Amino acid sequence: MPKSKIRTRLAPSPTGVPHVGTAYQALFGYVWARKNDGSFILRIEDTDRERSSKASEKAIIRALRWLGLQWDEGPDVGGEYGPYRQSERLEIYSKHVSQLLKEGKAYPCFCSRERLAEMRKTRRSGADTGYDGLCRSIPASEAQKRMESGESHTVRLKSPQDGECVFTDLLRGEVRKDWRSVDDQVLLKADGYPTYHLAVVVDDHLMRISHIIRGEEWLNSVPKHVLLYRYFGWEMPVMCHLPLLRNKDKSKLSKRKNPTSIGFYRDTGYLPRALLNYLAMMGWSHPEGEEKFDLENMIDLFELEKVTLGGPVFDVDKLRWLNARYIREDHTPEELVDLLQGWRLNRQTLVRIMEISQGRLQTLSDWGPLTSLFFADDVRPDPADLRACGLEERELREMLQLLVWKLESVQDLDIDTISIELREMADKLGLKLRKLTAPLYVAISGKTSSTPLFDSMAILGPDISLVRLRRALEALGGTSKKQRKALEKRYRDLFEKSG
Repeated sequence: MPKSKIRTRLAPSPTGVPHVGTAYQALFGYVWARKNDGSFILRIEDTDRERSSKASEKAIIRALRWLGLQWDEGPDVGGEYGPYRQSERLEIYSKHVSQLLKEGKAYPCFCSRERLAEMRKTRRSGADTGYDGLCRSIPASEAQKRMESGESHTVRLKSPQDGECVFTDLLRGEVRKDWRSVDDQVLLKADGYPTYHLAVVVDDHLMRISHIIRGEEWLNSVPKHVLLYRYFGWEMPVMCHLPLLRNKDKSKLSKRKNPTSIGFYRDTGYLPRALLNYLAMMGWSHPEGEEKFDLENMIDLFELEKVTLGGPVFDVDKLRWLNARYIREDHTPEELVDLLQGWRLNRQTLVRIMEISQGRLQTLSDWGPLTSLFFADDVRPDPADLRACGLEERELREMLQLLVWKLESVQDLDIDTISIELREMADKLGLKLRKLTAPLYVAISGKTSSTPLFDSMAILGPDISLVRLRRALEALGGTSKKQRKALEKRYRDLFEKSG
């Protein structure tokens, strides 16, 4: 393959719901590849064994297909440089780690988790909080014997002890970082799985990626990747770190302050063309000043070097305005009816809703107000209705926050799963199920009387259900940073440590 062939990639981790930030990065990689008659690759980075799931991978693929960003190579379509799931490439990573060990560019680390935790604790107050290099000084022959005896170990990369790492980012120019601030990163975990830093470099090289287009949160990791490219003797791809999407207060875009799931925007009736158009404006300005433009127009005019570095604010109100323009200007009434039927007004969905509504109908006109929660976006509960559910307000806020975290781990929100998860939570919290579901009912429906809770959540799905829970929490004033920190510990003690 010619060296000049443009090859970009999207490499999401299947550890949760697909984020609009993933769509943002995918868009720019896709457009740059199409602009240059290149290839756009989807790679699933699923080496986090505890958090990765097939359900999350399917959700990512579904979301990207809804957006219309089709990849040329990937886990579902194959390609010349597969496999395209990192969990299926373990032998490749092991081979490259062995090479680094043989050449003395990496070393085994036998430090226990307890020792590393204690080290971090004692070094936390200082400027240098990375690994202290204890195992770096172990003679190679001794280290080899300990590995061969089966002693548990990781493999770390030897980072330079002085000098500067210098690299170029397409948007930022020359970037410098002191090597002493880059610790000896782990390349291979004790379970034989690679870390992100090893796998991403090996995969990008072997898959002949020409341009790495990703979020600026990875900028500080580049020196670790530079070192690996240098040790392997490989040429680095072009690095392009996009500016982070931000909330209105300029903080990093977060689900606490904005709906961030692609599925939320799909399920609440946004048009994929409008969402892509809006995401494009987060990092690029149309040369003719247009705010409404399609993907084909962007491909014709786009230049990667022209991506702007300002902190783009993700404003849902502006997105709604743009979506409204697409609805008004790009579709006939007949086409909009088709879109509505594909969205929620199809027979299958309407029958599901009727099954849980029929017993509450006295006239057909009751259908509208009773079922509006399934068709409305801006459902927000009255704080007074939440407070009337029989819990102290602090306890109510804490319970809603714990519910959010519990349901964030659920990909498929069917009735059985909802029942199991909520009953477990009620049991762990020492509450009767009714005490748990009463405020949840108000949060999901925005009312004190509506369709059955579990069925309603199953129809709405996890993305909308979680947004409504967060809005209920917001209506009560939310939780402080201090409260969340304490709640995070409580959550781990209740649900993670107990298994």
